[in-house]
Amino acid sequence: MAFPPQFLDELRARVPLTGVVGRRVKLTRKGREQQGLCPFHNEKTPSFTVNEEKGFFHCFGCGAHGDAIGFEMRANHLSFTEAVEKLAAECGLEVPKATPQERQQEARRASLHDVMEAACKFFEKSLRGPAGRDGLAYLRDRGLSEETIARFRLGWAPDSREALKKALMSEATPESLLTEAGLLKKPEGDGAAFDFFRGRVMFPVTDRRGRIVAFGARTLGDGQPKYLNSPDTPLFHKGSTLYGLAHARESAREKRVVLAAEGYMDVIALHQAGFTFAVAPLGTALTEAQIEEMWRLADEPILCFDGDNAGQRAMGRAAERAVPILKPGKSLRFALLPHPEDPDSLIKAKGPAAMQSVLDQARGLFEVLFDLTVAGRPLDTPERRAAIEKDLKDKAFAIADETVRWQYLSAFRDRLREILRPQRANPGPGMGQRAQFKRRPNDPPLRAPDGRLPGAGKPRPPAGDSDPLWLKSCEIQLLALLLHQPPLLEQVCESLGETGFSDNALDNLRRGILKHLQTVHDLDSDAFCDHLRADGLTPVLDHLLDTDEYRIGRPETIIEAKQHWDRLFKRYAWKRGLANDIGQAAEKLGQDMSAGAFDRFAALKQVGSGIAEDKDDDDDDRQGF
Repeated sequence: MAFPPQFLDELRARVPLTGVVGRRVKLTRKGREQQGLCPFHNEKTPSFTVNEEKGFFHCFGCGAHGDAIGFEMRANHLSFTEAVEKLAAECGLEVPKATPQERQQEARRASLHDVMEAACKFFEKSLRGPAGRDGLAYLRDRGLSEETIARFRLGWAPDSREALKKALMSEATPESLLTEAGLLKKPEGDGAAFDFFRGRVMFPVTDRRGRIVAFGARTLGDGQPKYLNSPDTPLFHKGSTLYGLAHARESAREKRVVLAAEGYMDVIALHQAGFTFAVAPLGTALTEAQIEEMWRLADEPILCFDGDNAGQRAMGRAAERAVPILKPGKSLRFALLPHPEDPDSLIKAKGPAAMQSVLDQARGLFEVLFDLTVAGRPLDTPERRAAIEKDLKDKAFAIADETVRWQYLSAFRDRLREILRPQRANPGPGMGQRAQFKRRPNDPPLRAPDGRLPGAGKPRPPAGDSDPLWLKSCEIQLLALLLHQPPLLEQVCESLGETGFSDNALDNLRRGILKHLQTVHDLDSDAFCDHLRADGLTPVLDHLLDTDEYRIGRPETIIEAKQHWDRLFKRYAWKRGLANDIGQAAEKLGQDMSAGAFDRFAALKQVGSGIAEDKDDDDDDRQGF
């Protein structure tokens, strides 16, 4: 079977060659390569090498040579198709079925690759000729060495409408192919196509394997735009390509770090200074596809921005773009350069150590998001604090992954509490202080003779967490979590089934909920309530649905509901046990007025009365933030 080349490229990119070979060969690093004993012939001295950057293995003893697919074929005696299907299954890549049209398209792509390579050689040669004198001087003035210019294959597009066209166009390379590759531009009407790049320094853009797919170009004069990129072509999509990726792959994987700068010269200067894991987007804001590409190399890529206002705005856009696609273990870090430096100027002025210091101070995505949301906003009124809470929650709920979303909600809440705690401890004028009113001679008494406030009902006993009112409130909250998120029952059914509630009506509802264990995973909140009503539980259900405990703090996800349940049920079970112990101690004290019985009863009561200091945390838990 013939596989499309782009599929094979994707497969090779997803399956590290050293990982495939390392299953059979113990590899040790030697310079830019890794070395081991050849698995295809008997040898005592290593002659088998693996070059991850170039994507091949080679044995100098027996001549074995190939890529990851070839190694899999040799090592496991598989056909090409079998080896491809095996590796694709391991990395979760679906094997395509090539149609005749697709095979024709791939042949066209191969021709386009040949054209782009020929164009790159033309630009390289032009840079060293008379027409490229100004371009070469510019690159040298920027501090680039001859080795760097050659390694990045920098070139020059002559200031002519037909220099490239005349050099490349032939019967085998027609005008239509050059236009499709983005090297020529067809004017409106019937005019002849002309060179797309003219009078500019040329920066070849490659794919992961180092094949030329596009060009970036910089003018040396006042012409606009200052930088010009190839248009999108069958080979090139600007939003999914990173400049310098082929050069950075091996270093980034080895060091487990990838650095995204803002432009071509930044990347080249960083590589020349030893930061060989640097890449850049192509003149646009970083896209989701480019972030995913960097995550293949490192779990937390560093994005480097200028320290001016424009850099701050770009950092904010990148952070917002990354939030929805965050995954466990995958995030971003942000490094800000001192104004007005960029990586190139900073390295020239203060050396690589200064650049390394900037990277060492890179901040995590969470910190950046929090500061961008909170910094400079007053927190002196409940409404303003509520607005900030809402903005933080909106950011967290934009995260598609539920696990990461919950962690951000929890972390945002904790950080906001840290900021608010000093304000609550030292309130400003009118904040957190009880108003002092002067009483007039004819004002009515503040309390009735029995101690009640005006309009109050029956006196309530001292409010400990183990009193019946607290227990009932807690039971309502536990049942409310199940009504909001019915699938939660599958995770908590054991603890719910072993615990009888103190309120008889709520206990009936508890038992009714347990009857639906087998079907609850298919029910949403409304359907679950309908089933309970059909079981004759309407009165207690309506009462529960009308409580504050039900209306406040609805969990958005099953993970959030489980977190609330675990925290609440642990506290409920412990304090329910304490209430039982107090009751038993009181009963025993009534039968035996000994000093030991009194001491036990007094000790338990003291424990019960000391539990109310966490009331604020309970309120926060019910509100869910």
